[in-house]
Amino acid sequence: SMQCLPGLVLALSSLLGALALLQLSLYLRVPSRYGKHEERLCRPRGRLPARCAWFLQELPSFLVPALLLALRSPPRLEPLGCRLLCCLFCWHYFYRTFIYPFFTRGRPFPLQLLFFGMLFCIYNGFLQGYYLIYCAEYPNDWCTDIRFTSGLLLFLLGMGINIHSDLLLRQLRKPGEVTYKIPQGGLFTYVSGANYFGEIVEWFGFAIATWSLPAFAFAFFTLCCIGPRAYHHHRYYLKTFTDYPKSRKALIPFVF
Repeated sequence: SMQCLPGLVLALSSLLGALALLQLSLYLRVPSRYGKHEERLCRPRGRLPARCAWFLQELPSFLVPALLLALRSPPRLEPLGCRLLCCLFCWHYFYRTFIYPFFTRGRPFPLQLLFFGMLFCIYNGFLQGYYLIYCAEYPNDWCTDIRFTSGLLLFLLGMGINIHSDLLLRQLRKPGEVTYKIPQGGLFTYVSGANYFGEIVEWFGFAIATWSLPAFAFAFFTLCCIGPRAYHHHRYYLKTFTDYPKSRKALIPFVF
């Protein structure tokens, strides 16, 4: 049966940090070419409908930890704090896999980006699940530790912001519409990337609650991956809409 290998956890976490820096270097100046940033002249070939693409991309992050848990004999996930942390991760990806895709109204998604997205979700789903199920050791009172409670509050706050912002974005479009409009309401009053801000807060909350290298590496990756995208969204809105509120920041209220 599978055992905890601390060296494997360290290597995979370090690689995730390196991938984060690679993402930052690739997309800080030029956005990844999908959605509102895709080339206007490129033909929509090699694409899947957005709903199907999001479902396939996010599914491994839910299935891989579930499979790791099923393979563990006997099931571990003790104490309660460890069970809750694993549930938080799977809860996010249950929403992302089985709820979010069926409401999204995005444009068709490039197969190449879908492929790399699935690879990442397999990789990260394995790393986070493997650590929590086979390696993590927490005291019995971890649920009352300030790191767990503060991280949990941040996670729930971030997830709430993320889900609410996604709802506001969906309401901008009628069924069948693919045009882009100015987001209004919620945290969009202050930042252009409210949905991205929520997800970053969520995963840093998870990292604090978990207090582990894999979780902090994932939070750092999230920041480096969708932080630049929020910045490019902000520039797009300013360039496209003459009436775009000049007081809005790109990602973090009152800072950027």
